Amino acid sequence: MAAETGTAGRSSGGLAAVATYTGRRAVALWLFGCCAMIFAMVLIGGITRLTRSGLSITEWQPLIGVLPPLSESGWAVEFAKYQRIPQYRLVNHGMSLAEFKTIYLWEYVHRFWGRLIGVAYALPFLYFLWRGWLPRHLRWPLAGIFALGCGQGLLGWYMVQSGLAERVDVSQYRLVAHLALALLIYAVTLWTALALWQRPLRNPSLPFRGEREGPDAWRREGEVGAHKRSGIRHLTPALSTPGGGGGEWIWRSAADAVVALVALTIVAGGFVAGLHAGLTYNTFPLMDGHLVPAGYAQLRPFVLNWFENVAAVQFNHRLLAMTTIVAVLLLWTAARRRADLSDGVRRALHALLAVTALQMVLGIATLLLVVPVPLAAAHQAGALLLLTAAIALRHALHHPLRHAPLPDGQMDGANRAAL
Repeated sequence: MAAETGTAGRSSGGLAAVATYTGRRAVALWLFGCCAMIFAMVLIGGITRLTRSGLSITEWQPLIGVLPPLSESGWAVEFAKYQRIPQYRLVNHGMSLAEFKTIYLWEYVHRFWGRLIGVAYALPFLYFLWRGWLPRHLRWPLAGIFALGCGQGLLGWYMVQSGLAERVDVSQYRLVAHLALALLIYAVTLWTALALWQRPLRNPSLPFRGEREGPDAWRREGEVGAHKRSGIRHLTPALSTPGGGGGEWIWRSAADAVVALVALTIVAGGFVAGLHAGLTYNTFPLMDGHLVPAGYAQLRPFVLNWFENVAAVQFNHRLLAMTTIVAVLLLWTAARRRADLSDGVRRALHALLAVTALQMVLGIATLLLVVPVPLAAAHQAGALLLLTAAIALRHALHHPLRHAPLPDGQMDGANRAAL
């Protein structure tokens, strides 16, 4: 009887583990879907900016603004509002109603997609919370992501306001703040999704192959085939000893640096976009025949050049982009000389190098061709794709999220479900 009870307990425990694992995977898929929507949002926002459509809707109406004008009289009212702002008078004077409808619809899609992301996030969040599928330690962080999304909507309107009174476009500072918050929301959501997607193994595969052999694998340093199943050469104590010489820390720090460089380069690109700096110095690698443009330091105080000087803003973006390329290439080259990195890390490094090369080609082509809208939009999408690849690499070098330990029977059930 006791044996039967124990067997039943392990069986029910295994089912519970499978259910928990299934719930975590469902939550991860939901977050991946939200990431895809945010990715599309950044692309739509880039096209809206490139077509100068962002100021076509001069009011913020979160509820009644869900629908566009549905009659000719409604379109006439919206057009009349647009004709009162500086952008129409100084840039688009004489624009036809048909032309106005085109830029209006781009901004409308941009705002509508933002609302749709909010719904696509909030409703599943409440459902998963009700089902108990959200890990307890992630409930408030996930609610915080939603709060950031609401703040992003407010920041977007704050950005638009800067171009309605005295300017013909929005403030580059507010534009970059809007972009940076979008990157933050995307990065946090993606990292959480990647962590939840991990299989709930007792000893998950770690970034360095030797760590799979157990905590004492380092004692057999130099032994080939010490583990019967893998036959993998063990690492030196510096890399595989728990709390050892810091080999893991070096790789993770390098990946952190790449993520930071990519994010900083994108933010610098936001200033290029805000000042329309890509429309000048359309040569590469030199700018007006110089490595450093002659007007780099013309503003006082000097720090203003980094945010308001077209020449300096474009040069900084170029410099950061080239630094990022070199950093990725060095990291990839260093990885080729290491036999202990896991296959997942290697795949992430190959993907990062490929996306970096693609983004470099897109950036140079966009510059040389004087920022055509399709190519510039692809360059912006490439930037977010590069950030995705960098985060994926960093996550591959990171331990999965800590989970409550499961008894052997439950763990076996979860592992079978994961296969």
